[in-house]
Amino acid sequence: MNSPAPPVVAEHNANLLLAALPPEELARMLPALDHVQVEVGAVLCEPGDPIRHIYFPHDCLISLMAVAEGRMTLEVGQVGREGMLGATVALGHDVTQVRAVVQRAGSASRIDAAHLREEFARNPSLQRVLYRYTDSLLAQAIQIAVCSRYHVLEARLARSLLVTRDRLHSDRFHLTHEFLAHALGVRRVGVTKAASALQQHGLINYSRGNIEILDPAGLAAAACTCYEIVREAGAGIGAPAFA
Repeated sequence: MNSPAPPVVAEHNANLLLAALPPEELARMLPALDHVQVEVGAVLCEPGDPIRHIYFPHDCLISLMAVAEGRMTLEVGQVGREGMLGATVALGHDVTQVRAVVQRAGSASRIDAAHLREEFARNPSLQRVLYRYTDSLLAQAIQIAVCSRYHVLEARLARSLLVTRDRLHSDRFHLTHEFLAHALGVRRVGVTKAASALQQHGLINYSRGNIEILDPAGLAAAACTCYEIVREAGAGIGAPAFA
């Protein structure tokens, strides 16, 4: 009979990438891993910042924003317990390419970037996990870019809400009009109109930033096909589905 994982190991196993590593290889990383709390709205990095820390979320959610001219933004990905912030170190990058904003408060495992580079160089299992994850992130970012160019806002909002639902494993979460406007690259009035349309169809309830998805299947039907593509890309790295 297998012994239960020690509390410190179980704590970091809340992240699915870390949990995918062989126990002995995760144990070797434990001294370099810190358990940290992150708060809603915290900016963990900006484009061009040196990559100093890597975050492996447990129950928090981090939004990855592409930034143009310092003010125009578009969400190109989300990082929950299925992933990590700072995955591009696996590709040899030393600076961040996105703005990372905490969308939902919670905990994460954090490691110094230099430590992760050292472990990555000698750990084939970690290499496989991170290469697969960076490939998934790229696939999602490409699809979101296509979606933002060709699909109507109502369908894009439905897609974004469903992806958030999958990451959080909950039909209820909090997203302000301002955050959604930044994520979708539109004005707040556009978010208001799109959310109102979804609400009128009985798909969601949206009040003061509190969102409840009432009809997941109906919302999926209202979303563009990009949702299924993004979901499948996430499933490829072990992201749990939320029925």
